[in-house]
Amino acid sequence: MATSEKIPAKDVAAVKKCEASYNKIRDELSKVIVGQDEVIEQVLISMFARGHALLEGVPGLAKTLLISSIAESLKLSFRRIQFTPDLMPSDVTGTDIIQGAGGGKREYKFLPGPIFANMVLADEINRTPPKTQAAMLESMQERQVTAGGTVHSLPDPFFVLATQNPLEQEGTYPLPEAQLDRFLLYIKVDYPSSAEEWEIARRVTTGQLGDIKPVLTDTQIIEIQNLVTRVPVSDQVLGYAHALVRASRPGEEGVPDFVNQWLDWGAGPRGILTLVTCAKARALLYGRYHATVGDVDAVAKPALRHRIACNYAAHANDLDSESLIDMLLDKVDAGEKYSQPAA
Repeated sequence: MATSEKIPAKDVAAVKKCEASYNKIRDELSKVIVGQDEVIEQVLISMFARGHALLEGVPGLAKTLLISSIAESLKLSFRRIQFTPDLMPSDVTGTDIIQGAGGGKREYKFLPGPIFANMVLADEINRTPPKTQAAMLESMQERQVTAGGTVHSLPDPFFVLATQNPLEQEGTYPLPEAQLDRFLLYIKVDYPSSAEEWEIARRVTTGQLGDIKPVLTDTQIIEIQNLVTRVPVSDQVLGYAHALVRASRPGEEGVPDFVNQWLDWGAGPRGILTLVTCAKARALLYGRYHATVGDVDAVAKPALRHRIACNYAAHANDLDSESLIDMLLDKVDAGEKYSQPAA
């Protein structure tokens, strides 16, 4: 499926348009955001793969500015929710109120919460209690809100981009592993390079920030999401993703020794679904109608870092999920001939 002769004619143009849109989005974001190319790529992969993303980084790395800038470039309705310890579930999802209906009658009316937007920034999601987190994550999973026995559908497309910082853990409510798994990608935002930090200081202190122009509409984003679904996956790519996920599970036959030694548990089936879907979305960003093992490698860390758990022995040896994913990528042979396992 790698040759254009085998691609449906309508998809040939759609792939080129997707690549052009990605480049244009990056150009628009560069007016405000310096660097962070990998983070931008991973956020867009998550969105085009119909998923949500969790961004983690220390304060001051422009996570909120990055997300709001992406919303501007996509011409989507955007809402920001600042999560605090006193935030209630209804503050996120909305609530029913009683109002006059004429003739002295009263009726319930649903007032939608800020989650009713195409793109929602859940800022510092780990600062709100589990009950509010659960309400948010339920809406993310079901893409709907139930209030007073009535189901209210969320807009389409719908993305949640949540942020958290790894500092000041006292007074926070860390997301449990089962809830972290609801995020398609777990994206780490690192410090800028020396040259990038210099440019950030120059631009911000002199007011040299441009205006971002919209590149894609909601309808065009849905078209790209549908295109991602149609992108074919070879047995080689599927087999490689399958092998990576299977190799991450302690106790499985044939897993590397370090997995049994340093992991409490590995990625579940959602891990392989994420690897394959995100590899397909990444291929489109680069103008290809087929995913490669290189695409799988590129999304492996954000796709798996929150789906494997290091044990005490790993932490004692200064190992974390990043280190172990690197070891998995070294151990699992991308060049091996993969085929569907026997039932």
